[in-house]
Amino acid sequence: MWKFWLCFGAVFLSCSGYTWPLPDQLSAAQQRELKELQQDVETEIEELCCQNELKRCCVEKKKSLAQRNMEEWEGLIDSLKELKSTPDEEEAIKWLEEYNEELRQRNVRNAEANWAQATNITDENAAKVVEVTLEVTKWSLKKMEEAKKFDTSGFSDDVKRQFKMITTSGSLSDEDKQRQLAEIGTELEKIYSTGTVCQADGTCLKLDPDLEGIIAKSRDYDRLTWAWLSWRDAVGPPMKDKYAQWVALLNEGAQENGFADKGVLWRGAYEMPDGKLEEMVDAVWEQVKPLYTQLHAYVRRKLSEKYGADKVSTTGHIPAHLFGNMWAQQWNNIYDIVVPFPDQPEIDVSDTMVEQGYDALRMFKTAEEFFKSIGLRPMPQVFWDKSMLVRPADREVVCHASAEDFYHDSDVRIKMCTKVNQEDLYVIHHEMGHIEYFLTYEDQKTLYRGGANPGFHEAVGDTIALSVNTPGHLKKIGLLQNVGHNQDFEINELLKMALAKVAFLPFGLMIDKWRWRVFSGDITPDNYNTGWWNLRMKYQGIKPPVERTNKDFDPGAKYHIPSGTPYIRYFFSFIAQFQFHQALCKEAGHDGPLHKCDIYESKAAGTKLKNMLSMGESRPWPEAMKAITGQEKLDPSAILKYFEPLEKWLREQNKDEKLGWD
Repeated sequence: MWKFWLCFGAVFLSCSGYTWPLPDQLSAAQQRELKELQQDVETEIEELCCQNELKRCCVEKKKSLAQRNMEEWEGLIDSLKELKSTPDEEEAIKWLEEYNEELRQRNVRNAEANWAQATNITDENAAKVVEVTLEVTKWSLKKMEEAKKFDTSGFSDDVKRQFKMITTSGSLSDEDKQRQLAEIGTELEKIYSTGTVCQADGTCLKLDPDLEGIIAKSRDYDRLTWAWLSWRDAVGPPMKDKYAQWVALLNEGAQENGFADKGVLWRGAYEMPDGKLEEMVDAVWEQVKPLYTQLHAYVRRKLSEKYGADKVSTTGHIPAHLFGNMWAQQWNNIYDIVVPFPDQPEIDVSDTMVEQGYDALRMFKTAEEFFKSIGLRPMPQVFWDKSMLVRPADREVVCHASAEDFYHDSDVRIKMCTKVNQEDLYVIHHEMGHIEYFLTYEDQKTLYRGGANPGFHEAVGDTIALSVNTPGHLKKIGLLQNVGHNQDFEINELLKMALAKVAFLPFGLMIDKWRWRVFSGDITPDNYNTGWWNLRMKYQGIKPPVERTNKDFDPGAKYHIPSGTPYIRYFFSFIAQFQFHQALCKEAGHDGPLHKCDIYESKAAGTKLKNMLSMGESRPWPEAMKAITGQEKLDPSAILKYFEPLEKWLREQNKDEKLGWD
């Protein structure tokens, strides 16, 4: 076959006097192949063709060959292109298979090292994390250079996608700087996770459960101020200079790899042209902002009534320490202050859980039962054997709840310092949603073992929890005896949900808006704190309870800043989960208000969810969104529909209020 094409080309070149073209549509590698073939033909034409009973053809066909339509030449090029690209792609596929397997093995080691440090904070374990991180970085850089040698222009979409994922990197090439980056990152997390605040009597308090408990339960303005301020003063200043060094190194790595800064690289996870992600989330925010503004005005008035107009103005920003949450990201812990109809029964089953003898294990088993009821997988035995479900008494740990994939034999785990209450039951469903995602896409290539985008991973468990928190579901599982049906009861429940979901939206947006501007240099180390509070005041309508300066580093008081975890995923999730919920409720045959839907025991809803989960990261997220919702975009219409009765009620309550905070 090869000699046939060689002869064909030789005759055409020799007899027609044609110059061999190098078409633009061919890749550089394929053009080089053609150039080499031309040289071979010129040396072999006499020996191979004209001496092989083709000499007569050179004379007789000279004119006709000279006049031949260019389409024949293009056909030859297409045939040659197909012939020459197939072995290259086969070689690339083999290389990818080896890459994916080695990546899996390295992910196992990386996960084990990080798990050891998170569940037992020691210098030895921290050093191991640094070593493993450096090994992975060094290997990734080596494989990235190998991958760049493949010309992927003629490859299939799947192969191209894998190579793009491999060659998209922000890693530093200098090994000393790699180590420095890893060590700073580990130190930042250690400062956060081991931070303590000591009182005048000498007793020292941790963030969880001590300081968070004060913020959640105390209604003493000064006590709240102390807890809020003490945590920030304990962990922020020790981080500030290290964080600036860390940002500089992250940016240097991104720029080495062709990105303007680390923020551009982070946004690339959403596979949208740079600038389009922020444009998309800004547009969504503008659609949900009126609902948030109504909620803000109502809560502000209630807090003013509680603490006095001298502490909480009814026309401006709200002090940040009064929301029952250390970061004012969710406000459901102050439900008792803002409840619209106090005479209605409250759906908080925390006390009932304690009365019924719930412990952490039973809470996790309850969550597992939900996922099993819709046809998803039960937790494998390794989950129960190796997860950390409660805070151990004998060592320091990272209590921030997380789910982990160990990339072999369905080894999946959750790390959590579980408390017996309804909020943690919700968190467990969220984390187990990550686990179900891990288990459902575990047969994908290692590169594709991830969410369609980072927001998808966060949305799955929360979608389930929207069903779990309905009064109807809590009654089904025996945690609630009576379910209210009147309008006042429903407004109460919707407001409680809005304090968790709607209140979060501007916080979920501003965290990465701050970091993107830090990475780009628009916010510099000497105005980290000012930039932080400018965004919090703009988007959330809140302010610090005491004066803060640029000597402070209040961003460091939020886990995701020192841990380097991108945050826009949570904003995406808090919108997408309502889209998912609406689609699954439709699949389950739900008839009625969206806020009353419970998909428990619906195999049809579970199948639809499973189909999306199984895709992993193998396709761009709009395709995964379409698989579950039928639409390819992030759409806030579902969350607005969910809270429509509440928004109507809030507008009536706020008709005499000044909305906003500018």
